[in-house]
Amino acid sequence: MAERAHFVIVGGGTAGWLTAFIIEDSARRQKLDIRVSVVESSKIPTVGVGEGSTAAMRVLFQHFKIDEFEFFRETGATFKLGIRHTDWRRKGFTYYGPIDDPHQVVAAPPGAPSDYLNVYCVAAGRKVQDMHLFGPLLEQKKAPYARKADGSLIALGPFHHAFHFDQARVGKFLKSKSKGVAIVDAVIEGVERDGESGDITALQLDTGERLEGDFFIDASGFRKRLIVKELNAPWISYQKELPVNRALPFWLDIQPGEEINNYTHAWAQEAGWIWQIPTQGRYGCGYVYSDEFKTPEEAKREVEATLGREIEVRDDIRFQIGRLENAWIGNCLAVGLSSSFLEPLESTSIHGTIVQMMLFTQRYMKLPKAMTAADRADYNRRVGRQVDDFRTFVNTHYVTERDDTPFWRNVKAERLHPETKERLAHWKREMPRREHFGDFLDGLPHVETQLHYPVLDGLGLLDPAVAQAEMAKSPALRAFARQTVDSLVKEYRQAASKALGHAEFLEHVNQHGR
Repeated sequence: MAERAHFVIVGGGTAGWLTAFIIEDSARRQKLDIRVSVVESSKIPTVGVGEGSTAAMRVLFQHFKIDEFEFFRETGATFKLGIRHTDWRRKGFTYYGPIDDPHQVVAAPPGAPSDYLNVYCVAAGRKVQDMHLFGPLLEQKKAPYARKADGSLIALGPFHHAFHFDQARVGKFLKSKSKGVAIVDAVIEGVERDGESGDITALQLDTGERLEGDFFIDASGFRKRLIVKELNAPWISYQKELPVNRALPFWLDIQPGEEINNYTHAWAQEAGWIWQIPTQGRYGCGYVYSDEFKTPEEAKREVEATLGREIEVRDDIRFQIGRLENAWIGNCLAVGLSSSFLEPLESTSIHGTIVQMMLFTQRYMKLPKAMTAADRADYNRRVGRQVDDFRTFVNTHYVTERDDTPFWRNVKAERLHPETKERLAHWKREMPRREHFGDFLDGLPHVETQLHYPVLDGLGLLDPAVAQAEMAKSPALRAFARQTVDSLVKEYRQAASKALGHAEFLEHVNQHGR
């Protein structure tokens, strides 16, 4: 009897354990005879970093029947309903990017073009965020739940939310939920490869053991232990168009009785931006900046001046922004930070891991001997395009009115990617539509118009005259859109008035469960 094919995941953490979940589940559903091992060492400390997800993580939890209320309790997680952008368009200007999509709950009239509600809002000079349920919830720091008469909780709408969490605790939580995955507590000391094909055949461990495998997944983070250190995978840099290259992380404690943000706060500064990500006990924060324009000492002083308090800097992180040219080489596939890294503005890292693994398991996963060069080339093309789209979306955030510091003047003059300029030029002639984004991920969630509109609107990059001309083509559709937006704004404001405060929701879940 042939031995079962062995998939070896190098690195635990959020990316490694999400990968283990998805692969093990998919193999069971497809009746593939494989076993899965995760190699992670208790000797390598896990740094607890505040991190955010997208709604794809909640969809995955529902798929795996993971109780999100238990997730809140066990990981200190909080809601993420969107992003608050402060001082990006210009100093003193704030806008929100809610992650729900009102188009999902409205039956469009026959023949209505996509995104017609967004187009109507721009034409009418109304904030796009106002017709979102998450819009008023973001402004009031509330949870998307209300309390019923019997004291239990009820969701205010059908939309998927995202999460903020301590990355170290999430890895442990996912590990505790894994079924049928072997855990190997060891450090890799060497890698054995086939002399003819170059494929990885085994890992040499610090325990003196050899771990043989048929397919290897590199989830080792910035170490890129297999894909770069062993296979020398080439790297495509995004450093020119994503101008920050250094981070100064710190924590801010949440005081008793203080309301907790339900958003990632992205606060533009003189040479980059500050992130603030809430967990239940503290904010994981950091200043992501360009060291062309600030020294670490200057960056610290600027943060303290902005916040009006001293901070304790916890690290000095330098990073390369970009992606692997090919994330799948031979019998090794890289995920998470081993595969790509963008500044943490739109929570692309965990989202990318989930979507890439869903794509891999749905389209390419089979016994390793049956995987082909064509499979690898097709996967690499699709995933490369996904990360390039992330890059262009993040780069769009830098198309601002700011020119008050050398950094912002440099961004405006030199840092905007040709694809960013091309898309914005197109959207001066025609309003953004879902069709402008090709479906190369088999319908899996991607950065499309639902996330672009609040950002483009908040930065003032959409022309109301173009939107008005499009709405004028169909007075009936314009009337329907006006009535719908009026109704949504009214309904969601009423819902927000009944919503629990974010901290109150978390206290309820910690004490009572549902």
